[in-house]
Amino acid sequence: MESSDPPTTRLPHLPERIRGLERLAYNLWWSWHRQAWELFRAIDLRAWRENEENPVRMLASLPAEVLESAAADSDFLALYDSVIDHFDANVTSRTGWFASQCPGATSLLAYFSAEYAFHSSLPLYAGGLGVLAGDYIKELSDLAVPAVAVGLIYSRGYLTQKIRDDGRQEDEEQNLDRTYDPISAVLDSQGRPVVVEVPLFDPPVHVAVWRADVGRVPVYLLDTDLEVNQPWDRAIAHHLYATNPEQRLRQEIVLGIGGMRVLDALGIRPAAIHINEGHPALAFIEWLCQWSEQGLNFVDAVARVRAGSIFTTHTPVAAGTDVFPFAMMEKYFAPTHARLSADCRRVFDLGVNPDDPAAGFNMTVFALRMAGRSNAVSRRHGEVAREMWHSVWPEKKVDEVPISAITNGVHLSTWIDPLGLQPLFDRHLGPAWREEEDRTGIWKPVAKIPDSALWRAHLNLKASLFDEINERARRRWQGNHVRAESVVAFGALFDPEIFTIGFARRFTSYKRPDLILLDLDRLKRLLLDSWHPVQIVFAGKAHPSDVEGQRLIQKIFRLAQENEFGGRLAFVEDYDQELAMHIVRGVDVWLNNPLPPLEASGTSGMKAAVNGVPNLSILDGWWIEGYNGHNGWAFGADTPADDRTKSDAEAIYRLLEEEIVPLYYRRSDDGIPHDFVAFMKAAIESVAPAFSTRRMAKEYATGFYAPILGCGSP
Repeated sequence: MESSDPPTTRLPHLPERIRGLERLAYNLWWSWHRQAWELFRAIDLRAWRENEENPVRMLASLPAEVLESAAADSDFLALYDSVIDHFDANVTSRTGWFASQCPGATSLLAYFSAEYAFHSSLPLYAGGLGVLAGDYIKELSDLAVPAVAVGLIYSRGYLTQKIRDDGRQEDEEQNLDRTYDPISAVLDSQGRPVVVEVPLFDPPVHVAVWRADVGRVPVYLLDTDLEVNQPWDRAIAHHLYATNPEQRLRQEIVLGIGGMRVLDALGIRPAAIHINEGHPALAFIEWLCQWSEQGLNFVDAVARVRAGSIFTTHTPVAAGTDVFPFAMMEKYFAPTHARLSADCRRVFDLGVNPDDPAAGFNMTVFALRMAGRSNAVSRRHGEVAREMWHSVWPEKKVDEVPISAITNGVHLSTWIDPLGLQPLFDRHLGPAWREEEDRTGIWKPVAKIPDSALWRAHLNLKASLFDEINERARRRWQGNHVRAESVVAFGALFDPEIFTIGFARRFTSYKRPDLILLDLDRLKRLLLDSWHPVQIVFAGKAHPSDVEGQRLIQKIFRLAQENEFGGRLAFVEDYDQELAMHIVRGVDVWLNNPLPPLEASGTSGMKAAVNGVPNLSILDGWWIEGYNGHNGWAFGADTPADDRTKSDAEAIYRLLEEEIVPLYYRRSDDGIPHDFVAFMKAAIESVAPAFSTRRMAKEYATGFYAPILGCGSP
């Protein structure tokens, strides 16, 4: 059982009057509550920025006199008292939306994910899946859903990206310093670190447990990088998404099997288990074993797991799922024979893909068979998933395959600009928008926000983006002596007066980052137009094993180095959550052109839209539901599959040339592009309520969680 004693103070030099800053800094609740964020900025803005907006590191580094000064400042103390009162009341309360809707709930949800993006001060993520999981945990806290979360802590993270002068992506190897991460070692009742054995390995792998607090939700992070473990075992949690297939399986064993054993060691008995993608699916095997050890036969144990399990698939192609050879599975799972009172072959059969039975144990197929409730992440993805996995239920018609759809959303308080847009919404929508963000009517007053006010806020965000791009380019020039043309390719010549397109996401071939480069002569005419110029900022990482994705980065970077593009193409390296916030808020239009139907949902365009950045997107994923003809631009609905590349590129060029760019530069006497601002307003009004995690989490809670957690459907 986890110790309930308060931890020894980690910031002993804090004055007693403001000691609550320690509790606040170690709970990521502060990161999505604007007043809490402003509280840390108010102590020392320069230190806040120098410490990369990490309050733990900032507080640890500040001289005592600065903290003493804050503790004696009446204005600061008034803000401090207000924030701490709100924080303590919020995180300790178990009342809230879920309790009001489901008053009989008596049990707990456990959420499993391989990655989480809560804030840049806690790097546990690679990309969109982690951002989605991080947003979702924040919303579970906001709605007071009784939940814990489980993941891994990676001693070397995902990858730190450097772009060489020749455009090649370099993956820097580094050990992450967790000294100032907002995490705490989980201790037992005697004050000793909790260490759990995962017995499927020989010798057993020992797992330490860290805890991150995200509002009301504790997140337990498993760590194998311990001296007691063998070097091969210590490396299980070195890198997110290990590239070696066997190490990848071992990583998923630790996440799923180890995660369940950690919860058991802490005395946590969830009634519902929700796994985010197939990586944690082995948690269901451990749950099967636990039910079997309570005396249930195999069939009944499977039924009990199905009754409490939820699986969200994000994969729109069968080839994107994890599949492990049966011999490799047998190597690790032979010890579970006795625990299950059944031949492991019966478990392995649950992971056989009928379309390719010899391939091995398919994590997605296993999760679909074990979960009583499965869902895709957009309506279109639901159609694709039901067709893709029809063979798992051959007796059913395609539209009867039990995979529903809950479209993804984004956490508005995290992603909407806190300095300009949130105060603007407070003034014109009223503060109720924060509590009722999923109600369509609350956003209608956006239309009445003065165009000048919204445009001014947007220009400030655009300037902030270019400041960030220039600072990153300056650091590369100063610290690594890259060539001048590389500094230009990093965006050093970008002009905030010029119409700017953003394309930032994981770099892989199906997302087609080079589609807009198909006709270079036509693109140059757009970029270098004397009256209506255009510039494009690209960002994103390619997985270390994705050779084609790395080639696409190199292609774009080399073009951006060329004089003939006039410094109007840029690739900004080391795309992370912090850079993402600058880009989705600061560009003028968000470009999205994956190859349909391979966009399961996508959320980056949602983040852009809620900041007043309209989408120029292919009709796939969430945009099929989001596009209304007034909130952005769409293409590709009727494009023949055999002619898609050329036709889609033509549609992008035409929309830019004939509609979007002229609209942006059509200014009234006051210098404001009022017709373009109308699209900005329509993007906010339509996307914010329908594609928030508030709406998304309520759908999961009412449709999936409530029937399991002891209250029936509210």
